[in-house]
Amino acid sequence: MTDDLQLLLQQLADETRSVRATNLAGLSDLPRSEAAEAFAALAALSPRRRGEVVTVMAEQAEANVHLHFHAILRECLTDVEASVRKIAIDGLWEDERPTLIAPMARLLAEDPASEVRAAAAISLGRFVLQGVLGEISDSYAERAEQAMRAAWVRPGETIEVRRRVLEGLAYTDEAGVDELIESAYYDEDDLMRQSAVFAMGRTADRRWARAILTELGSIDAAMRYEAAGAAGELGLTSAVKPLIRLLDDADATVREAAALALGKIGGREAKQALQACLKASDRALADAATDALDELTFNSEDSEAPLLEYEPSPKRGGGDEDEDLDDAYDPDFDFDAEEDSEDDTDDAEWAENDEDDEDDVDELFGEDEEDDDFEDEVDWRGRR
Repeated sequence: MTDDLQLLLQQLADETRSVRATNLAGLSDLPRSEAAEAFAALAALSPRRRGEVVTVMAEQAEANVHLHFHAILRECLTDVEASVRKIAIDGLWEDERPTLIAPMARLLAEDPASEVRAAAAISLGRFVLQGVLGEISDSYAERAEQAMRAAWVRPGETIEVRRRVLEGLAYTDEAGVDELIESAYYDEDDLMRQSAVFAMGRTADRRWARAILTELGSIDAAMRYEAAGAAGELGLTSAVKPLIRLLDDADATVREAAALALGKIGGREAKQALQACLKASDRALADAATDALDELTFNSEDSEAPLLEYEPSPKRGGGDEDEDLDDAYDPDFDFDAEEDSEDDTDDAEWAENDEDDEDDVDELFGEDEEDDDFEDEVDWRGRR
């Protein structure tokens, strides 16, 4: 351990000293061996102090792109305090090396704290997306999906964990994911239903247009928020009018989500509505409209043309382009009837442990074995 690192750890051990007033750059880009030593020193601090250190590391890394606390944050995944483990997971958001899959899979499978398991599920969802985009090997992506599938069917698993699993699995085009989303959409739990609508937006599948349009008129502000986001993700031009109405929603987060969605969809009506918001007394809405107009202009040579020309067909529940979508709700709506039809690392020590990390996941879930319980519920064969 270097003298500078020892001095920094001594400063952090002084709990009368503000962590925010301390430059944590000495914890950045640590070799794995030094990261382990540093974590051992931090482990002697009070839980509150450790949590503060990890929080400030995450904040400083976000503010300074030259700071990378990945090594020390990975060590913090083993902290005895659940709150510290969760903050460490959140702080590793920009660590896209697939060697992170193994520790996240272990946390999702074994951590006693549901908030940590939920955070691990969110993190694993990034690797599912990377697999879909071809940015990591199929074997890595499959391991992330396997961990999430196991959590979905785990007896007694909490709603919070299962809903985060659903949101991550929505990226894939695996057989059975649509059924999971549909089942979640009709769940009795409001949070699960909200995650189902969020997941619809991640699928890039416009079979969900009717449900999303319906939820734009939900009495639940949280559901309207999720529906607005999903409409934007899918580029639903039929959602422009209801989204414009949501710019006057009683809930501030819904107004902002509607503005951002209009920026993703584009078109003349969307542009005019967003321009009007620039003069709003609601500064958060005005800022969201500014961001939305920037995205609209960046993504389209003609900012008044929809970014994605799409209208849901009558078969999938769409109506005429000028249909008043306030009446889109259909309590008898049936999805089945509607839809018939690797890794170069910055630290060589991490690279040397890739194979060990794969073995860790194999120990958790079994190498090349089928998950019989999950197969009973959903057919996950035929991957890509």
